[in-house]
Amino acid sequence: MKSTKRLVGHPVSLSVLDFGLFTVHANGRIIGIPGFLITTSAGEHVLIDTGFPEKYADDIEAASNEDDLGAFGKILSLSHENQPKAQLALLGLSKADLNFVIITHTHIDHVGNIGNFPGVPLVIGADERALAKPIYWRGKAPLEWPDNECVLVTEDFDLGPGLRVLLVPGHTPGELSIMVDLPQTGPVLLTSDAISRESEVAEGCLDSVNPDQALASAHRILKLAEDRDAFVIYGHGPEQWGQLKKAPEYYN
Repeated sequence: MKSTKRLVGHPVSLSVLDFGLFTVHANGRIIGIPGFLITTSAGEHVLIDTGFPEKYADDIEAASNEDDLGAFGKILSLSHENQPKAQLALLGLSKADLNFVIITHTHIDHVGNIGNFPGVPLVIGADERALAKPIYWRGKAPLEWPDNECVLVTEDFDLGPGLRVLLVPGHTPGELSIMVDLPQTGPVLLTSDAISRESEVAEGCLDSVNPDQALASAHRILKLAEDRDAFVIYGHGPEQWGQLKKAPEYYN
């Protein structure tokens, strides 16, 4: 079901959620798995991405044994403390407090808990939602789409004042980035995997379903960030991850 719901308040805080730590075999790169929580002046709350599946917190070997993720890398750190419920609790929140969940794209580390927010509208790229199932991971597609209302993104739009959803296809068909305006920090660009790390643009965005499209999207949002002098938070920046404030701290 398509939703027309929107936020009414302006963003007042942005929290970075810690959804675990992962190492990439090909280059030894150690990356954080981020989520985000935006709170508005009207007391509204928006969760961005949902982390790895909860089954990994119970059995970390399931990542390799069931989902073949071991072919790509290894989970270094993941427990129930790195799941949305516990991360939201650090902020005094629960899923009942959420007004929206934004799914930037449906790879395994962003969509693992997509089915755990019944009744909460999902903001998702229309081309991503049009897929038979969430992409999940290289040929594995065990998840079904949940029966949530969806805000289907076909172009850039404002989910609310000061919170702009950017359609940036290329990494996946319906990849999204977010520009959020905070009262003290100013504009913040959350690239998600449209730009997973600062060096990815120079490397050609090769880890994408459509590298040319991904590169064009990356250049576009970097120009937006430059024009607005925005603080850029990359999808999985190895150096940046350790420098970011994590919940319960926040940017305001």
